[in-house]
Amino acid sequence: MLRIALIGAESTGKSQLAQALAERLRRDTGLRCAMVPEHLRHWCEQQGRTPRAEEQAAIAAEQARQIEAAAATHDLVICDTTPLMTAIYSQLLFRDDSLLPAALDFQRSCELTLLTALDLPWVADGLQRDGPQVQQPVDAALRRALMGAGLGWSSVGGQGEARLESALNAITPLLLRRGLLRSGRGQGLFTRLQARQDALPEQAWFCQNCDVPECEHASLRQRAARLASSDPDPR
Repeated sequence: MLRIALIGAESTGKSQLAQALAERLRRDTGLRCAMVPEHLRHWCEQQGRTPRAEEQAAIAAEQARQIEAAAATHDLVICDTTPLMTAIYSQLLFRDDSLLPAALDFQRSCELTLLTALDLPWVADGLQRDGPQVQQPVDAALRRALMGAGLGWSSVGGQGEARLESALNAITPLLLRRGLLRSGRGQGLFTRLQARQDALPEQAWFCQNCDVPECEHASLRQRAARLASSDPDPR
């Protein structure tokens, strides 16, 4: 069983992408695929408001519970957010870091983390969305949390079908390593992946936690290392 987590700032296409991934992978691989929706959306619709600080922990726990329930009966689970998103919003909105350790522990149980890029136009969506001004802070906080915990991710960008293909490019190496793409099953994915790999120049792997050699966080790690080793006092 594999868990694939989609995280990212609001209005970056997570829900639509999660549904498209589940449908495509179910069709192309024959695997039992489930998509676990964002519990926060259901909570806001049911309550008619956004959650208070003391309600965040229960929302994160329910998101994790639903993912685990799906994982018990499926080969592949696409997670439309994880407890990490709740923890990040608690951190930014309520200055509460208490949910972060458990959320990062849960994130480690996911075999792949996909981080949606900030390249889509912001669209209002009821109670859940604050505005385009929160996208950059949320994205930055997610990257800090993942890097601080030593967790890798693959960025997903592009418009329309290109966004789906970007996600599939990150997922298919994982399926290959786990032996889930074999002759007679998932040949469309395998053929596309092989053509993509043949077209890429040879690259060094920077991080064992990442499924895409060209993943952007390799350069972020290198930059952080350079800054950490530089002399803070130029005198």
